[in-house]
Amino acid sequence: MLQAQQVSVARGGRCVLGDVNLALQPGQVLGVLGPNGAGKSSLLGVLNGELAASSGQVLLDTQPLASWQGRRRAQRLAVLPQSSSLSFAFSVEQVVRMGRMPHDTGMAMDEDIVNEVLRAVDAGHLAGRSYLQLSGGERQRVHLARVLAQLWPGADGQVLLLDEPTSMLDPLHQLSVLDAVRRFADHGASVLIILHDLNLAARYCDQLLLLGDGSVQACGTPEQVLQPAHLHRVFGIEVLVQRHPERGHPLIIAR
Repeated sequence: MLQAQQVSVARGGRCVLGDVNLALQPGQVLGVLGPNGAGKSSLLGVLNGELAASSGQVLLDTQPLASWQGRRRAQRLAVLPQSSSLSFAFSVEQVVRMGRMPHDTGMAMDEDIVNEVLRAVDAGHLAGRSYLQLSGGERQRVHLARVLAQLWPGADGQVLLLDEPTSMLDPLHQLSVLDAVRRFADHGASVLIILHDLNLAARYCDQLLLLGDGSVQACGTPEQVLQPAHLHRVFGIEVLVQRHPERGHPLIIAR
C-alpha cells in the first residue's frame, strides 16, 4: 500500500500542497481532480519520489518510499507522467519492452507481455511501426502500455500512478484506455489517476480526491465528491448531478 501522511509541498515560499493524507487500496482506482494549479502534479511527484515533501512522509508498505531503491522499487511502482517523449526511432515493441527492464522473466515471456499490453490499450495494430511515426494519441497509448508492462498483469502490492493518461486521446480511446486501467486494478493493483473529465472519473474511479488551492476539498466515493456545491467551490461551475440511466454512477451536466 502507498500512503501519504500529512504531506505538504512548498515552492518559492508558497504552499502548493498542504497536509494531504491518502492511502491507495489494493484493487481500487483513486481519481484526483482539480483545476490547473490545484496541486495534482505536485502530489503525483511526491508519491513517485521525484519531488521532496516539505513535510510529512510517503510510505510504501510502511517503509519510507526513499528506502526503496532501483529494481526492487520499479517492480512495485510505475509512473506515467503528463508527457512522455522519445527522440529515437525505436519500434513500438522496443518502447513497450522498456517496461520489462526491472524483471528477469526472459525474452519469451516479455514478448508475450508486450503483445498483451498493446492489445489491452487497443494498440496492437501499431506493432512494427516506428515510435517517431505515431500521432500524439498513439504515442500516449504506447507509453501507457510501457508502464502497464512494468507491472503486468497487476497484483496486490503494486502501484500505478497516471497523470492525465487520456489528455491526447479521442473519445473511443479514452474509454478503451480507462477500461484497461480498470481491468488492471481488478487484478489487485492500486491505481491513482489524475483526470480532468468529471464524467470519466465518475465512471471508472472507486474513490475521488478533489484538490483546490493545494488542499483537499473533498474525498470519498464519486457520489460523495461530485456534489454541485463542491464543484462550484473548486471549479466555479454550476452543474446538475444526475444518475447515469444505465450504469448508475453520477452524471455531471453543466448548466
